[in-house]
Amino acid sequence: MRVLAFAAAAGLLSGCATSTVTLLNDEAGGPTGAVAVYDQDTGAEQGQLTAANTMARVGGKTVTVRPARGDRYADLMSRMPYPPRAYVLYFYEGTVQITEESKPVLEALRRAVTAETDVQIIGHTDTVGETEFNDKLSYDRAVEVRAALVKDGLPVENSRVVGRGERELRVPTADNVSESGNRRVEVILR
Repeated sequence: MRVLAFAAAAGLLSGCATSTVTLLNDEAGGPTGAVAVYDQDTGAEQGQLTAANTMARVGGKTVTVRPARGDRYADLMSRMPYPPRAYVLYFYEGTVQITEESKPVLEALRRAVTAETDVQIIGHTDTVGETEFNDKLSYDRAVEVRAALVKDGLPVENSRVVGRGERELRVPTADNVSESGNRRVEVILR
C-alpha cells in the first residue's frame, strides 16, 4: 500500500495492527487536512481520514487520526505556508477608480504585502457594457491594483493579473445591470 498525504499529514502504515496518523491543522482553527490510502497495484482507494480524532479500517489495519499537540511538530508547523488571504476592492462604474469604502481595504492590503508575497489579482465587472469593454476594464482594474502594490515594493514578478470581465458575477444579474457588488478586484495573497 502507498499512503498519499494531502495538506499537512504525516504517518506510516506498516505491518502493525494499528497505525497512528497525525493530521496537522493551522493555529487559526482551519481544516485539519486529509489522508487517502490507495492500493499500489490497482490504484483503488482503500479508505480516507478527513477529520481529527477519527478512526477507520484501511487495508485491513486500524488507523487512528489525532490532532498535533504540543511542541512535537513546532518546527514543521513553523515552515508551513500561511493560508491564502483574500481582499476585495470595489470600483465606481465604468472606471478603474476604487470606491471610498475600499480605500481602507487597499491600505490593509498594502501593509500585508511583502517582497516575498505571491499575489494573484483578478479583475471583474458588472454586466453593463459590451463583453470586450468589460474584459479590458476588468484587466485594467487589476493592473491598477498591482501598480499600487508594486509602488509599495512588491516585485512585479510576484504577481499575476487577470481580467474576468462579467463572467464570474458575485451577484447574479441580467445583462446591462449596474451592480456594485460585481465591480471588484479580488486579491489573493500566498
